[in-house]
Amino acid sequence: MRAFRPQLLLLAAALLLLSGARAAAELRISDLDVYLNDHEVTVHAVALGTLGPALQEGLESGLPAHIRFRVELWQYNRLWRDRLLITYLLERHLTYNVVTKEYKVMFAKGEPRAPYATRELRDAQRVISEVRAVKLTPASALDPSGVIYVRVHAETALSGENSFLSRLAGTAEQAVRQSDYRSLLGPQ
Repeated sequence: MRAFRPQLLLLAAALLLLSGARAAAELRISDLDVYLNDHEVTVHAVALGTLGPALQEGLESGLPAHIRFRVELWQYNRLWRDRLLITYLLERHLTYNVVTKEYKVMFAKGEPRAPYATRELRDAQRVISEVRAVKLTPASALDPSGVIYVRVHAETALSGENSFLSRLAGTAEQAVRQSDYRSLLGPQ
């Protein structure tokens, strides 16, 4: 009986962790579009559910929320692994000032934009969740007969802590979405 005691304790701890309440809104990527604008590969994406209930509570108590987008351009390879061509990182921080009751979005990596301040959570959420007109590479740098696709990873977390336990507690989320396969030559 003593041999089973540590296993029973581990099983009970795992059941308690898994039975915890999950956040109602989960992070997901919507409207992933890939364009060849001005002869460049351009990506547009929107992340929905960037601030779940647990993240909103933490944000309003003074913890900053972080969202990170990793946009990857891949080349499809029929007989081997697909090849990663380009990785583009975007990182944004959202803070709430309790005194002024103002949300402030700061663009940390990948975007040379001025900070955005608003009193409405909806506006701040819109700004941190949109990836607009990210130009990855000129189309001339790619193989014209090759097939490409874009994969977008989104992560959101309080205080930048994104671990298994924080995702289980609902203070961090992850999502991945892949675009359709595209050829530079178009249908023939």
